[in-house]
Amino acid sequence: MTPPPSPVPDPDDLPDTELLKLDHQVCFSLQAASRAFGGVYREALRDLGLTYPQYLTMMVLWEQGPLPIKTIGRRLHLDSGTLSPLLKRLESAGLIRRERSAEDERSVLVHLTEAGSALRERALPVPRSVLRATGLSVQEVLALQETLGRLTTSLGRAG
Repeated sequence: MTPPPSPVPDPDDLPDTELLKLDHQVCFSLQAASRAFGGVYREALRDLGLTYPQYLTMMVLWEQGPLPIKTIGRRLHLDSGTLSPLLKRLESAGLIRRERSAEDERSVLVHLTEAGSALRERALPVPRSVLRATGLSVQEVLALQETLGRLTTSLGRAG
């Protein structure tokens, strides 16, 4: 029989010297998990020729179709300094094309090319592969995503 989980102490009940320990830093746990995810995604995306940020960009376009660069940046939480070179590489690879909007010349729309649309089929196994690598059930992943969403919202307000 598994022992019940120990209660999580209230941070106000812990001395500063305890809080300062590396193992008590949620940011460190998230960073370690992020690095581990990076390795899993590098392997899963190798045959697609995509980096993780490029894969996320393609996912947004596969889901929503042509979008302004600003919308993609907001959706991915990326600034234009990060997104522009990423889009340039995807365009050089023949997966997207950028066009000025006919309605607003200041806006640049990103479209999938035929090759970019076709890549979606080859990407279909990636999420399942990554899910398996987590060792978590679908329910655990959904609960984790919900918790991380709340965390992101709270930190966004605090920052």
